[in-house]
Amino acid sequence: MSFAWAKPYEPQNDLMKWIDQRLPLPRLVYDAVGAGYPTPRNLNYMWNFGSLAGFFLVLQIVTGVILAMHYAANSQVAFATTEHIMRDVNWGWLMRYAHANGASFFFIVIYLHIFRGFFYSSYKAPREMIWLLGVVIFLLMMATAFMGYVLPWGQMSFWGAKVITGLFGAIPLVGESLQVWLLGGFAPDNAALNRFFSLHFLLPFVIAGVVILHIWALHIPGSSNPTGVEVKQESDTVPFHPYYTAKDGWTLGLILVIFSLFVFFMPNMLGHPDNYIEANPLSTPALIVPEWYFYPFYAILRAFTFDFILPAKLWGVLAMFASILIWFILPWLDRSPVRSGHYRPLFRKFFWFGLIPTMLALFWLGGMPAEEPYVMLSQVFTAYYFLHFLVILPIISQIEKPEPLPFSITEGVLGKDENAVLDAKPAAAKA
Repeated sequence: MSFAWAKPYEPQNDLMKWIDQRLPLPRLVYDAVGAGYPTPRNLNYMWNFGSLAGFFLVLQIVTGVILAMHYAANSQVAFATTEHIMRDVNWGWLMRYAHANGASFFFIVIYLHIFRGFFYSSYKAPREMIWLLGVVIFLLMMATAFMGYVLPWGQMSFWGAKVITGLFGAIPLVGESLQVWLLGGFAPDNAALNRFFSLHFLLPFVIAGVVILHIWALHIPGSSNPTGVEVKQESDTVPFHPYYTAKDGWTLGLILVIFSLFVFFMPNMLGHPDNYIEANPLSTPALIVPEWYFYPFYAILRAFTFDFILPAKLWGVLAMFASILIWFILPWLDRSPVRSGHYRPLFRKFFWFGLIPTMLALFWLGGMPAEEPYVMLSQVFTAYYFLHFLVILPIISQIEKPEPLPFSITEGVLGKDENAVLDAKPAAAKA
């Protein structure tokens, strides 16, 4: 669909014309995020998290490359080089704190981005590929963050690596061999540290490549919107620039203020104090936990405490991976023809009073000791988590009676006004 205001890119000088004929990169940017890209006019601030995630990905890559220049992936000196970066490298403390807190903020905006997708059913046709690539990005982020957590070689780094890689030992027949292959030995040491450092450096660039595919897939059907109604007319859209670049810029400024407060005034608040103790294989911490953004899946892992056909440890590993892999089949589990949760009253109740409290509880339980009542609560909320996606969501999509949808995006914004809703009705009806 073409619109009158969406003018094609026209180079303004001879240099830009020469570049455009040989490498039309400015044209690509203009069509992707410029005035040539039509965007639904009703996007709210929940649609800003994608651009914020892109900013934090760039921040992580830039600060990570700088930190890699001063880090040594050797178990004898890794902890010392981390302290060297903090104390001796010019602005090293800023780079490390920005990188560590940037990971947390990256996950914050990604979680918000994902749950916006849940509520507005961004995974439905014709946007399934956008959603699937997004889940791939999340899995790559988790792998990258886990390996980055190991690099400071503190107590929680070492024992976290030992516990998480030990999970692969639960896989029948090949588990122990797979664990040794991952670590390069029988316990985390030089070989594991070198492998994790190499992959931690490489994977962000892989993520960036998948992000490009994610954006490419987005531009084929166009952005979704809070009504879930597709674009029908020119009045339904506005150019991405300057409307949404300004809106994204305001949100970026706000989150940078909050991010700066963490970096400069409470840089260790989101980390674990035990990671400022050098790794000691002979001293086990009282409570071994991953970084906070892994808490829900760690709670699911620990919810299985008894053997049933398979060992409890294997059930926990399978459930932990399944809790994310289940997102891949969401487009086929939710069969409702209506996308937006605003027009799905039953879905909305289960989302706000079922799924959201469950995820918040799992975040809390993942950081608690593996003892009662935390284990029992983890089992209850884990059961509901899978019930929500595998049972409740498919049933709701079949029995729910949605509320009436607006005819168009414009009608959803301005109401049913004959003068405001352009081309909303046939010409005969207007006469």
